[in-house]
Amino acid sequence: MNLDELQHVLRASAAISKENSFVVVGSQAVLLLLEHPPEALLVSREIDLYPALHPERADLIDGAIGMHSSFHETFGYFADGVGPETAVMPADWMNRASLHYIGDITAICPDLHDLVVSKCVAGREKDADFVRELLKHGLVSAETLTERIGLLDAAKYPLPQLAVWVARRKLESERTAP
Repeated sequence: MNLDELQHVLRASAAISKENSFVVVGSQAVLLLLEHPPEALLVSREIDLYPALHPERADLIDGAIGMHSSFHETFGYFADGVGPETAVMPADWMNRASLHYIGDITAICPDLHDLVVSKCVAGREKDADFVRELLKHGLVSAETLTERIGLLDAAKYPLPQLAVWVARRKLESERTAP
């Protein structure tokens, strides 16, 4: 994925949903958050997003330009219309979020550490790869990730296990550092 493709998805999402503010929560938010993201972070072909003011309109986006749509088949990338509950982040993530403007469209991106917390909670192999790559390049700090994980609801999430998961990714990233 590249920045032009992300912007294309945002413009298409705006046209479909009749909205102009979106929260971008997936891995490809790095295209907006980092000036020169490492190539290894850009392997995903989907943009996870939802309309900021009307998250329920994400279904319209998913149906029109989501996976296996004609948009996806034509361009090779797509939108994954998600909801606010999709990315598990600290409750105060909006205090650290940044705004990015593409014409009259506003993309709201969580701080990179908050975004990565959601990857730690998901814990899939692709999430581990993503986190290792960010740690390897010094783009996130394991200490800050652990602090942000500590802000999650301990009744819902296994905070000690998540902290151990981050520590493992840090060790792995150090073994593969350039």
